[in-house]
Amino acid sequence: MANKIEMTAPCVSVGADTEQSFQKCTDNSITENAENINSFEKMQRELRKMLDPSYLKTMSMTELYDTVFQSRPPLIDGLLYPGTYLFVGAPKLGKSFMMAQLAYHISTGMPLWNYTVRKGTVLYLALEDDYRRLQERLYRMFGTDGAENLFFSVSAGQLGNGLDEQLTRFMQEHSDTKLIIIDTLQKVREVGGDNYSYANDYEIITRLKKFADSYGITLLLVHHTRKQKADDTFDMISGTNGLLGAADGAFLLQKEKRTGNTATLEVSGRDQQDQRLHLKRNENTLAWDLERTETELWKEPPEPLLEKIAALLSSGSNEWAGTPTELCTVLNIDIQPNALTRKLNVNAGRLLKEYNIFYESSRSRNERNVKFSLIKERDDM
Repeated sequence: MANKIEMTAPCVSVGADTEQSFQKCTDNSITENAENINSFEKMQRELRKMLDPSYLKTMSMTELYDTVFQSRPPLIDGLLYPGTYLFVGAPKLGKSFMMAQLAYHISTGMPLWNYTVRKGTVLYLALEDDYRRLQERLYRMFGTDGAENLFFSVSAGQLGNGLDEQLTRFMQEHSDTKLIIIDTLQKVREVGGDNYSYANDYEIITRLKKFADSYGITLLLVHHTRKQKADDTFDMISGTNGLLGAADGAFLLQKEKRTGNTATLEVSGRDQQDQRLHLKRNENTLAWDLERTETELWKEPPEPLLEKIAALLSSGSNEWAGTPTELCTVLNIDIQPNALTRKLNVNAGRLLKEYNIFYESSRSRNERNVKFSLIKERDDM
């Protein structure tokens, strides 16, 4: 038919009374489909690269700056951070009392000495004790004040022979766990793990560290020192340097006189500055009291940008979102939006730790957006 009219279904927006251009709808659909196809093809290319045995995953300096890495706050400010740590000292020196003290304070959230503590569930594997001895020790130290989220076990499997599954199940049943203490490391070394080579020691700690990092918790491994003295006190750790090399840090408890009631606690780690604490044993409770510290904790200088953001959120609204350009205008600062975003990405952990502000950065199709949220409670983070 010469007068035949080609009919097409109109593209109508929800709630609209007028028809929109069919050509416009078609163009939009084609564009969206093309973007989806490109995204899928890109994902396939990345997957093929990762499956190639010769593939080495890298990240450029620009990509590092453009990525937000959410840090986890310390369990004990300035003293104990998420990660895997050795806690070493000579036998019968008071390490187990110190472990009970740390476990109790973290499970209750009570300050330890002059350090702020974040509350969380604790699992203490007291593998050289029995429940009767634990009961007597805890009663002497803390009286009848119990803690419902502090759990003990006096028996456990070994690495590669039950321990991995036991710890995983505990984490599944207690997702708010922040600290696991293994007292002692020797008790959980896998069968045949008495080969004290650097490679063997490094592998043991690496396996435990992988578990701790996967859950973002702190893992304390109680261990002994060797009898020989050393210029570097951390060289006194029993075994090879592979233990300390794979760990995130170490605590070393020492007494000048074995019969005395004073001791020093030396601290060294990747996420904290080296410290030396002077302790004294309470004669009644046998808990450790802090007498003084030799090292004053270093504090980062104030960052004006973070202070301006904190002032913005404290002015009434607990949340702000927008583009980096809009943020520059609101804060009245002269900085390139791209540089501002990177500065915020790098300081995301500090913004959370010092100001309780959670920072997010995302990119839409055409622009980047940033968002700040004031967090009131941080115990569950």
